[in-house]
Amino acid sequence: MIIIVMGISGTGKSTVGQMLADRLGVPFEEGDAYHPEANVKKMSAGIPLNDADREPWLDSMAKSMAEWEARGETCVLSCSALRKAYRDKFRAVVKDLRFAFLDGAKDLVQNRMKERQSHFMPVTLIESQIAALEVPHGETDVIWVSISQTPEKLVDELVEKITPLM
Repeated sequence: MIIIVMGISGTGKSTVGQMLADRLGVPFEEGDAYHPEANVKKMSAGIPLNDADREPWLDSMAKSMAEWEARGETCVLSCSALRKAYRDKFRAVVKDLRFAFLDGAKDLVQNRMKERQSHFMPVTLIESQIAALEVPHGETDVIWVSISQTPEKLVDELVEKITPLM
């Protein structure tokens, strides 16, 4: 099974993803590490990515996920997966796939982003992330969790919902 921890920037994808992977005893992959350098530079400069910018990033992650699944590996990956088309791209290459959607209020996300020290994504790009997000209503492989709770409780909830599916 491949589990993608998804949501806009600042929702805690990396933190929750690593904690979830640790709890499940599986590897964690940081989706940001798959961005081409040009994307990181663009975001660092406060310029939102467009679909063309995201394409090589999504392709690279899809390739890795297909390889993990072919080897029978379970893995947790952080990825914004903002648009349904991006999620569908992953669904096309991974049969056993679940998304954990980290959902939260804009002001909470902004406050978290202001506290971050070492991330290239500036808080000014929150609006573009919200605008790009296609909320996964009706997508049956998506588990919704609220970021208003502690990361520990959030991970407890995810483990409770994901473990029976493994």
